[in-house]
Order: sequence, then structure tokens, then C-alpha cells
Amino acid sequence: QVQLVESGGGLVQAGGSLRLSCAASGRTFSIYAVGWFRQAPGKEREFVAAITFNGGSTYYADSVEGRFTVSRDNAKNLVYLQMNSLKPEDTAEYSCAADGLGRTVVAGYVHLASVNGYDYWGQGTQVTVSS
Repeated sequence: QVQLVESGGGLVQAGGSLRLSCAASGRTFSIYAVGWFRQAPGKEREFVAAITFNGGSTYYADSVEGRFTVSRDNAKNLVYLQMNSLKPEDTAEYSCAADGLGRTVVAGYVHLASVNGYDYWGQGTQVTVSS
């Protein structure tokens, strides 16, 4: 089993920055990739970014490309999402997810950007960007 806990959310003004953390515990050696998703009230959950644990490849949604950076610290079992130049449209609950079955390895971006590519989920952390 893998447990994930997000932290780092909060209230920030437009143009500001936040760094989210995703702490993994349990069978962390089985993780193939970690993805970040977000969901705003009344909207569906959408893909934000992902990082693979093999080659460390990163992937981003078009809406955050150039503003967000996903990285990892394997020694601490942490994955980060650095968010710069935040916009009010970024306001959402952000969740991290881990692929423990290798679906993202065989399917690539198709599953990296899909909720169905991941097996474990954190509880989420709220990010609010004011105008």
C-alpha cells in the first residue's frame, strides 16, 4: 500500500507563488509515477502535471506549461509542484496521485494525464488565488 499526503496549499495573490508537497509512505518503491490533479467547485477534476520515477520525465497541462514545475526528492519520498505566476483560474483543490501498477509506463501520456492511470490518492490541499 502507498499513502499520500499533500501540503503547502493556501491563499495567494495573483502573480504569486506556492509550492505544494506530496509525501509518500508505505511501499514507495513500487511507485512508477506521480501526478498532480486539481478540481474547482462545480468542475471536473483535471490533469495538472506528472513526473515519472524511472527517467524523471515531466509532463504538463497546456494551461500550466511554463508556470508550474514538478520535481521529486526520492531520498525524502517527496514530490513537489512549484507554482509560479498564479492566476485566479488556478484556484482549486490539488491532489497528488501515484501509479503503483505501471499503467503510466506502458501507456505514457494517455494514462499520465488520466485519473485512471493512478492507484493511490492523497486527500487534497486547497489553493486559492485572489484577483
